[in-house]
Amino acid sequence: MYKKQMAFQRIVCMAVLVTSALVFIYSLGLMTDMYDSLYLTIINPANPENTTVRGSGIYYTMQPFNSSLTKASIAMILASLVLFIMNTHSRRKYYIGNFVSVGLAAVCNVAISVWAIVQISAFRAQFVNMDFAALKEHSEKWDTLYTDSTFWFDAGYVVCGLVILAVVLLIVNLIMKLNLMKEEKRLIGSRKDVKA
Repeated sequence: MYKKQMAFQRIVCMAVLVTSALVFIYSLGLMTDMYDSLYLTIINPANPENTTVRGSGIYYTMQPFNSSLTKASIAMILASLVLFIMNTHSRRKYYIGNFVSVGLAAVCNVAISVWAIVQISAFRAQFVNMDFAALKEHSEKWDTLYTDSTFWFDAGYVVCGLVILAVVLLIVNLIMKLNLMKEEKRLIGSRKDVKA
């Protein structure tokens, strides 16, 4: 049982790190299509509402969120790396540092994912209310990208969902580890009783 649990623990710690890195990659790609399709519609960047297409100011209003998400994803990666620094991925018995690293990674990743989902949902609602007819007209006139796709918003739900799933598996692994440590302690105690 220990070998299976140890293999599972390595996989889960790696999954937490990989999903954190996915959030970073997602944050870098989030604004790509928006820049290509919306940037030229904004007449005055100081006033995102001064635009040729109603609602296209979302390109500027999303910038602070996107910047914060990139920084938060770096924090997620660092919190996930603590799992490896504390050898949580390979330690047979967990010590206080391992419990702290699991708690840190879990709280950080879930909190940021929930925050991101709330923000993405709000911006998605703004995006779908844009004047897409005017955007298409602008796109044809200036030969820019036209997109009414919500792909990048929807991808955010998937990425954040994977982060939360990885954290759930990390907690399941912790529970399995605690049970195995109790069982091992009980077996060692019963051997001492037999020898006495």
